[in-house]
Amino acid sequence: MKKASLSLISKFNRQRFRGISPLLSIYYISVNSPSSSSPLHSMDRRIQFCAKTPGLVYPCRNLGTLVEKPNQLPSRQRKLKEKSDLEEAFESAKTSEEMLRAFKDMESCFDERELGLASLKIGLKLDQEGEDPEKALSFADKALKALDQDGKPSILVAMALQLMGSVNYSLKRFNDSLRYLNRANKLLGRLEEDRVASVEDIRPVMHAVQLELGNVKTAMGRREEALGNLKKALEIKEMTLEKDSKELGLAYRDLAEAYASVLNFKEALPFGLKALEIHRKELGNNSVEVAHDRRILGVIYTGMEEHEKALEQNELSQKILKNWGLSSELLRSEIDAANMQIALGKYDEAINTLKGIVQQTDKDSENRALVFISMGKALCNQERFADSKRCLEIACGILDKKETVSPIEVAEAYSEISMQYETMNEFEIAISLLKRSLALLEQQPQEQHSEGSVSARIGWLLLLKGEVPQSIPYLESAAEILKESFGSKHFGVGYIYNNLGAAYLELDRPQSAAQMFAVAKDIMDVSLGPHHVDSIETCQNLSKAYSAMGSYPLAIEFQQRVVDAWEGHGASAEDELREAQHILEELKTKARGTSTNQFPTKALPLPQHSLASRNSHPNVPFNQNSASSMR
Repeated sequence: MKKASLSLISKFNRQRFRGISPLLSIYYISVNSPSSSSPLHSMDRRIQFCAKTPGLVYPCRNLGTLVEKPNQLPSRQRKLKEKSDLEEAFESAKTSEEMLRAFKDMESCFDERELGLASLKIGLKLDQEGEDPEKALSFADKALKALDQDGKPSILVAMALQLMGSVNYSLKRFNDSLRYLNRANKLLGRLEEDRVASVEDIRPVMHAVQLELGNVKTAMGRREEALGNLKKALEIKEMTLEKDSKELGLAYRDLAEAYASVLNFKEALPFGLKALEIHRKELGNNSVEVAHDRRILGVIYTGMEEHEKALEQNELSQKILKNWGLSSELLRSEIDAANMQIALGKYDEAINTLKGIVQQTDKDSENRALVFISMGKALCNQERFADSKRCLEIACGILDKKETVSPIEVAEAYSEISMQYETMNEFEIAISLLKRSLALLEQQPQEQHSEGSVSARIGWLLLLKGEVPQSIPYLESAAEILKESFGSKHFGVGYIYNNLGAAYLELDRPQSAAQMFAVAKDIMDVSLGPHHVDSIETCQNLSKAYSAMGSYPLAIEFQQRVVDAWEGHGASAEDELREAQHILEELKTKARGTSTNQFPTKALPLPQHSLASRNSHPNVPFNQNSASSMR
């Protein structure tokens, strides 16, 4: 929901604000409704506001003062009647074209503030239609200039700012959009703090602003930040809507998807389950909304590696989609099911499923390409590499024709295909596909997170190939992009810094390597915990970097932490523990035979002006351990 309530326009300059409930009905009150309230009124004292229906305010005239016949009306009253007629014409307009014609007639009779209100209503209508964002921007700008002349905070100014943010978002001017929305957010906070308006009247506009902020930040790739705004928007809905309303269920699902997009499946799960609970209760087990809820739960369970639960949700979703005859969605759901079977190691079942699906697809369709990608994955897992490559080549042939039509979908598909070639040790082909994916994603600002993930994988593969200098720019770029998208403490960012440390160590730059490993360790300790396998291996790498510098006291300190961490894993990590203890003894032997005066005895500080220290603000498609574990 991105539009501020058109009905709120009529709420200015009156003695008391009326309650606004429920939120969504107020946001979506049609501007064409016969009961729509007027955004305009004469400033003459003869015109008063009176309520016609609960929550809506209408202008009404004091009929006792209008007793003369039309042809006997004094000049001033004739002007009032002319304004009234123009206002009624504007209010009765059913399309944006009719509103624009009425507005043109009004320009000679109404003052700037009154025209500002009309401009706001037209801007909201045009933004809602979405067909002419430039014209919507023109009216939004007029409204803001007219309503914000005195600099006093008001609901109407907040609505105009929200409209400016919304239209700039539609025009992909994300920085401008963010600037206006942040202003609206601050202004609404002042209104609430100073009690200039009631909380009930602030909430609808605040909800629109928070939701739009979430949309803009997501489009800018700042998904971690966007989650905060989307969660605030949900909290407003929870305070305003009935606890079992369909709209609240949709909001829970949207937030579940947002968390899943940054790979935070644990946080996503409860919101997905709430959405399912509400929609089952309100709409029944066979509703399309329930099918969509089960689809996102399948994604979440897959991310949590609970593949049996994921497949169960998928099968239940498929039944509903079949009942409703939604063939396109059903086809995608069947492909998802095949991928879940692959994740469970049921490769023959997956291949049989995909053979059935491929018959339902058009020759050059994206769905057909997806089927062959999944088929290639299943065959690759069976080590039938020649057959797998044939399937992947067919998929690439289809996708090559779709790059301009569906760049994001094609980029994702190239990335998926590259993983299969990587598994087959065909690194050159994998890197080539990833570079094609990166070229497409760089043109899509909203896919910044995917751009960072692909750049990280290119760097990782170049590192595996021994092309270390070439890998570093890709890894550095990925770290900056993903910090912006997911936050500086996301585990994916930690993996990239670990790989950078490995690269610097390969280049015989142990001091730089130690700094990168230290950053990686700090991130992983927070995001994964110090006893996670990858956190332990990062600590091991930090010890190796200090050892390469000849700084044995520090190398021993971090290697001791590795030993302690593996001991905490018990019998399942006996081999790792023995190896860590062996390395520790070797370090102690080296330390006894070396003077340490010329080497650091304290951990190196984090770099102050390099990649690791820049203050930056899903999905990270690499599960591999970092190039890192250089045992």
